[in-house]
Amino acid sequence: NRKKMNLKSERRGIHVDQSELLCKKGCGYYGNPAWQGFCSKCWREEYHKARQKQIQEDWELAERLQREEEEAYASSQSTQGAQSLTFSKFEEKKTNEKTRKVTTVKKFFTASSRAGAKKAEIQEAKAPSPSINRQASIETDRVSKEFIEFLKTYHKPGQDIYKQCKLFLDTMNHKRDLSIEEQSECAQDFYQNVADKLQTRWKVPPEKVEKAMDQIEKYIMTRQYKYVFCPETTDDEKKDLAVQKRIRALHWVTPQMLCVPVNEEIPEVSDMVVKAITDIIEMDSKRVPRDKLACITKCSKHIFNAIKITKNEPASADDFLPTLIYIVLKGNPPRLQSNIQYITRFCNPSRLMTGEDGYYFTNLCCAVAFIEKLDAQSLNLSQEDFDRFMTGQTSPKKQESDSFSPDVCLGVKQMCKSLDLLSQLNERQERIVSEAKKLEKDLIDWTDGITKEVEDIVEKYPLEIKPKSQALAAIDSENVENDKLPPPLQPQVYAG
Repeated sequence: NRKKMNLKSERRGIHVDQSELLCKKGCGYYGNPAWQGFCSKCWREEYHKARQKQIQEDWELAERLQREEEEAYASSQSTQGAQSLTFSKFEEKKTNEKTRKVTTVKKFFTASSRAGAKKAEIQEAKAPSPSINRQASIETDRVSKEFIEFLKTYHKPGQDIYKQCKLFLDTMNHKRDLSIEEQSECAQDFYQNVADKLQTRWKVPPEKVEKAMDQIEKYIMTRQYKYVFCPETTDDEKKDLAVQKRIRALHWVTPQMLCVPVNEEIPEVSDMVVKAITDIIEMDSKRVPRDKLACITKCSKHIFNAIKITKNEPASADDFLPTLIYIVLKGNPPRLQSNIQYITRFCNPSRLMTGEDGYYFTNLCCAVAFIEKLDAQSLNLSQEDFDRFMTGQTSPKKQESDSFSPDVCLGVKQMCKSLDLLSQLNERQERIVSEAKKLEKDLIDWTDGITKEVEDIVEKYPLEIKPKSQALAAIDSENVENDKLPPPLQPQVYAG
């Protein structure tokens, strides 16, 4: 094409310098005005360099904005909590407890005309301590740094994801007046849109999409946790108190009533039960819905292991649900309904609808619903016994052993209870002594058996020590008696 243009120019009487038609980079090929005087190869290289430079500048800008935001937040927090930095955790707890008591006293003795001041004092008493704010700020900063480092592996999609997340957080900050259901719909729509863009626009593999969505959920919900977990506009706190009160009233429920196939007298099973209770209680300390689901999953796996050890066979779903109900009754997790609602509203929907996390979470919801509707028929009890157990008049654990009349004093009952405990301790002591004697006998038998085997081997294969053999005499020695060498050869002379 360049040659044709040159010929046409010469025909028109126009002189064209060949050096002006060459690539500006000096590679020897002809350039193209549409590519700013570069050839196709050099143009691609220049475009790639400019693109990489733009990406690097965008990342530096994002990191600088993030640092400025973190420094501004840290400075504001340091000015607010400068005085509290010198106190220990014990002193902070003591101060908060004292403030709460003073506020309670003022509540009783303040006139009704000062309702506004009383409300402000109550809000001040409910405000979180500076240590909690500092801890939340540190965790938020750590999650933000981890999120930025994770997005660097996605290059161009990572920048778009970060911009989308920042835009979503800004939008949620302006939607604080919306109901929690509407905020939940916004979060679910955001999850769905980002997942669709990762799959369709950016062509990210499915396994990387799942990891990206987990990180996005962690980043978003860590920043939104204090606004959307158990908000004041809902009755989540009221439901939490109702469930806790219900579980406390059902403290008398035994594993036999629920048909729980778990024997806590086995040490391994008892350890599994304690670990399951610890995991279900630890759920409240997490801030990300995925982390709360992980606690439920770990609790459920400990339950399956406890059932397997007790029955010496794999557990079934019919065994798992009653045991989970028993664990919830025994552990009484804090803010149980708030945690369930928080997971339902703001967890990634793909994690709830598929996988073992969704299965275990569904069972936990069923367990809580069963506890709320638990009645005498569910436990195969009469209504009279159920009412007496609920009111605390008697307990199924003492019903068989306690046959006292109402006139018996409390001292006699306590004495009988102590005697029962002593008898149980005596039985355990006797069992331990018998096991110790058995172990001693086994050690003695083992020692005697080893000694007998050694004696038998020595008797069967005796050790014979032979005397030392006499050394052979040297050839040139004078010992003629033992010299068995042939006589020396005599020289012979032949006549030649």
